[in-house]
Amino acid sequence: MQEKWIEKGNKYLANTYTRFPIVATKGEGCWLFDTDGRRYLDFLSGIAVCNLGHAPKSVVESLTHQAERLFHVSNLFHIEQQIRAAELLVENSFGDKVFFCNSGAEANEAAFKLARRYSWKKYGEGRNEIIAMENSFHGRTMATLSATGQGKFHVGFAPLLEGYTFVPFNDGAALEKAVSEKTCAIVMELIQSEGGVNVANKEYVKRIRRLAEERDVLLILDEVQTAMGRTGTLFGYEQFGIEPDIVSLAKALGSGFPVGAIIAKEQVAAAFEPGTHASTFGGNALASAAVVATVNTILGEGVLANCQKMGKYLFDGLMALKRKFPLIVDVRGMGLLLGVEVSSEGDPVVKEFLKEGVILYATKGNVLRLLPPLIIGKEEIDIFLDIATQVFERQKP
Repeated sequence: MQEKWIEKGNKYLANTYTRFPIVATKGEGCWLFDTDGRRYLDFLSGIAVCNLGHAPKSVVESLTHQAERLFHVSNLFHIEQQIRAAELLVENSFGDKVFFCNSGAEANEAAFKLARRYSWKKYGEGRNEIIAMENSFHGRTMATLSATGQGKFHVGFAPLLEGYTFVPFNDGAALEKAVSEKTCAIVMELIQSEGGVNVANKEYVKRIRRLAEERDVLLILDEVQTAMGRTGTLFGYEQFGIEPDIVSLAKALGSGFPVGAIIAKEQVAAAFEPGTHASTFGGNALASAAVVATVNTILGEGVLANCQKMGKYLFDGLMALKRKFPLIVDVRGMGLLLGVEVSSEGDPVVKEFLKEGVILYATKGNVLRLLPPLIIGKEEIDIFLDIATQVFERQKP
């Protein structure tokens, strides 16, 4: 059965992904099921999307209820669910205003446009450069690609857009040197997930916040992967003791339903006026219903506490494996966004896990990225650790 669908997919789909040889037909909690009836323990969560697991009841019910009433009317109308979603995000964050879109790349595009327009309104022309980090990833549109600090993603797409400069991650001195009279914003991820699960130093983040205030530049946090509870708090910035000026969201925001957003402080958001930015589908009734259910569930059903508890349990288990297997070079991350750096290529290890029924992914060549649902329990983690022991026993360092 699977071979038939894989063959059709290869025939009709653009070849933009190296796909697992799996045709997923059903998801339930932390488990995926394929067309042949095999189940897989999902430690990828749709790449940090299914934080509440697959087909969470609250989101399914919210979408079903909304789908029976209204899909879409455009943003020329006031949309009740969109307003509810915005209220939830504002009331539980640093910000005052929300703009909805459909993806992480769109959210970052909106953040960049807002930062430049804010600076233009305040200072006029010429103050439009954005400083980004090496090893970063912000999306695959031309602007977000131009802000991505990994050359492998740029190949074949020149010329990239002007106005982006890069500094080493976690290097405060380099960042201070890079800020100039042309700088309007600094954009960063608190954890560079695609860049190898690199965690920002807390003092470094606080230094950036102070620098942004001193030089009157905006701090944009790309929390596409770290928000919605992934680090153990609703937003990742809460772990670092600072507040951004703009934060971008997507992935887990709708529990798998496509939606993105930015949240901004009042004085910054005011730079957007009618006609300056828009999205046809952004904040549609269905997507907004998914956001409302997702955020309410994360905040109201012990998800954050479980992420903190299970994140520590998984981290401790991985550290025990590190002490046992020389193949494991490092274990790092926060909450349930963890990276296991190995001394060999990561893809063969990923394939070994897949043979044992565990889905995970390798980034930067040799970092196994673990992104299980935040609802995971000790039973599933123990299954994973037992399988990991078997896999690492078969590997050569």
